[in-house]
Amino acid sequence: MKKYFVYLIATKTNKKYITYVGYSADVKKRISLHNSSKGAKFTRGRRWFLVFTKKYDNRTIALQEEYKLKKNYVKRQKFLNDFLKNKNI
Repeated sequence: MKKYFVYLIATKTNKKYITYVGYSADVKKRISLHNSSKGAKFTRGRRWFLVFTKKYDNRTIALQEEYKLKKNYVKRQKFLNDFLKNKNI
């Protein structure tokens, strides 16, 4: 059975962090595409790092969860802050 992942990536520009939410069956490959400017148009030209992933067994559920996370800026910021605190960035 194929697995799907919802992921949150971030980049730093001018002392502020920007986040992007997506979904993929292969997160490593997807982030590589984002970092080589072949991913989503919004992500081109920046260096992204992985902040959060969650695995789903069903594509439909993964897409629904991706949509929820895209709209929930408070949750995105919490994931980013937790990541930065744990990584001491």
